[in-house]
Amino acid sequence: MSRPQVSVQPVTVELQPAFTELWRAARVEGGSTPDAALRAASEGRIADALARDDVNAYVASVGGTVAGFMVLTTSPLSGLIDAPSVSVDQLYVVPECRRSGVAHALLSRAAGFAEALGCEQIATCVPAQAREANRFFARLGFSSYVVRRVTPTSALRRRLAGEEPRAGLDQVLSRRRSLRARSARSARSAPAASHLIGS
Repeated sequence: MSRPQVSVQPVTVELQPAFTELWRAARVEGGSTPDAALRAASEGRIADALARDDVNAYVASVGGTVAGFMVLTTSPLSGLIDAPSVSVDQLYVVPECRRSGVAHALLSRAAGFAEALGCEQIATCVPAQAREANRFFARLGFSSYVVRRVTPTSALRRRLAGEEPRAGLDQVLSRRRSLRARSARSARSAPAASHLIGS
């Protein structure tokens, strides 16, 4: 049986509401609360991002129903390399449309976009705990390049100054790590836990 036809279109003003709904669904599936996702969408964040020259967004549809989206950004892969690179900033497929070619169709558009710009590389960031997504991108030839670590500026300042973190903060961070670890374990045991599921 053949796969359904997937169509991919740039996000226009008309498609922005559908894109926003998909973006909110991706945020909630990624761990945000529905209220927080709604607030982020209504604050104009999406419209502002889509207005930037270095951001391109696409919506995929299957049989006229929106099935997923992709956000691409363009910038050098490193501050010391001036050759541009395309980054798949976000890729999301609604659960009921996964494994039907939607992610492949979106990434095919990303490849065409990169070729048109003369970009030799396409990058993406995948959460380390998203095993299904990591396998999907690895099958398509994406290899590990860097481990990106993030810290609050104030925490870095305290550490550089030799201050020890406050005991209360340590406890909060320890609880968060514990909850994340539990969440990651339960996500591994669930068959469709990742929100970045391909084709």
